[in-house]
Amino acid sequence: MIAPEREPANRPRHLYRRRRAVAAIVGVACLALLVAALSSHGGAGGSPTAATRTATHNRAAVRRTPAEEQALSRAAEEGAINHVLSYTPAITSGGARGNEVALTFDDGPGPYTQQLVGVLNRYHVHATFFAIGEEERWFSAGTQLELRSGDVVGDHTETHPMMAPMSAHEQYEELFEQIARIELLGGPRPRLFRPPYGSFNATTFAQLRKLHLLMVLWSTDTSDYRLPGVAAIEQSALAGAHPGAIILMHDAGGDRSETIAALPAIIEGLRKRGLHPVTIPRLMLDDPPPPGQPIPRSLAGD
Repeated sequence: MIAPEREPANRPRHLYRRRRAVAAIVGVACLALLVAALSSHGGAGGSPTAATRTATHNRAAVRRTPAEEQALSRAAEEGAINHVLSYTPAITSGGARGNEVALTFDDGPGPYTQQLVGVLNRYHVHATFFAIGEEERWFSAGTQLELRSGDVVGDHTETHPMMAPMSAHEQYEELFEQIARIELLGGPRPRLFRPPYGSFNATTFAQLRKLHLLMVLWSTDTSDYRLPGVAAIEQSALAGAHPGAIILMHDAGGDRSETIAALPAIIEGLRKRGLHPVTIPRLMLDDPPPPGQPIPRSLAGD
């Protein structure tokens, strides 16, 4: 076995001290160069750790497909609806802290639905449609366009009856049959319900609870079904617009050409006020109504 080499015994001690000093200086210089390189890589005033986190986040975002983004958004909105249901069975508006309003349309689908959705798409606006189940027999293309466009489809019953006079079984069937039709079209299971004519009672709330549906009423009724004229519809919508407002209009149930004609001015008017049109689930996610609000009563006098 070869013994390791050793320093000659007679080498002066000051040589050892000099070598240690030189090694220390070189080590400090290398450390300084390393720190400078890392700082430069992180950017001026930036933290390498922060830069790494940003790069990792960006890579993760790039990997996520549009379908995955949509699924994540839908899951968040579903959670928001569940949260609101935990403290109230019905709403008339969202909160008042944000800058969002919800445009909602009843009684579809119908012969005007696709044209109305086309206007919304042109303005990059998503809305909530409360659809009647039996209308899907003839106008399902309108609902399918809503779904493809990213709009939300809620439950407006199967045949559009007054709910309060009906038995518990009849009310459940009206709700469930509409849900089944939307699912057969490939849409997500409806989580929102609007009562025809504003008619409901304690039995209605019990059936909604079984089906995990949130009742959505409104804070502003444009009365567009009366065909009051384009200007009147526009004025009604904007007069009742405020943060958290839920605006009621119709896409079927009659001639909806006035509503379609008023829609561009309504959207532009909202935006001029700094209000952003969204769906009901998005409103519940971003700015839900505060707990403790009184439960709405039937608007039909039931």
